[in-house]
Amino acid sequence: MQSFFVSIPQAAVLWLVILLAIAVAAVYVALPRSAPPQPLTPAQRDKLRFADEVAVAADRAAATAARLRAEWATAQEQVDAAFVAFTEADRRARETTRAAAFPLISKRRKPGENADRQRYLHHAAIAACRNRELSIAQLNDVLAHRGWNPRLHPVVQEGLLRQAIREHRLAQYEDAQKLEQAAWHESELAAEALRSLRAEAAAAIVRAGRAEEPAGDEWFADQWATGEMPATKAYA
Repeated sequence: MQSFFVSIPQAAVLWLVILLAIAVAAVYVALPRSAPPQPLTPAQRDKLRFADEVAVAADRAAATAARLRAEWATAQEQVDAAFVAFTEADRRARETTRAAAFPLISKRRKPGENADRQRYLHHAAIAACRNRELSIAQLNDVLAHRGWNPRLHPVVQEGLLRQAIREHRLAQYEDAQKLEQAAWHESELAAEALRSLRAEAAAAIVRAGRAEEPAGDEWFADQWATGEMPATKAYA
């Protein structure tokens, strides 16, 4: 009798373990099973291929937009440098104009002085052209004496050279402005093309059924806004 009563708790524990195992097995069987992936249809494969092609085109457009934006930034720096050079040339020309208000003492020229004055003019013009203060066309005019009198006093010649340098610097500044505006326009076109391609890529992914969230804020995070074209400096 004693062994019989001792075995009753053991049997109860055994039955509890068996019931627990049966419950676990039932829950496992009742769990939903994911269906095996269905093979892609030809239409779906075409849509995925198109989405990949558009994504590659968008990457290339992003590289182009970045390059053109860098070129625009360089053009802006060139405009600033040209403006600084022009203002310096204008300052020097104005100083020479004020100094010319005082007349030079007229005296008889020494023999060979006209040749010395011509030599001075040529040397000064060549040096200015080497420093890119005069253009080649302006230098040719000086050497050919087209609009230049080589017999003038060196002080007068210096004033005329500074005025010519100011004209050349102003032309360089205006050319730099035109290049900067053209670079800005090209940068804007590239940015717009990039935005269009990325929108098309997102739409292609959605049509292919490959994305749950096609285009969130993070997806467009690396796009930059060009904003309005900065106002260029104007000389009054």
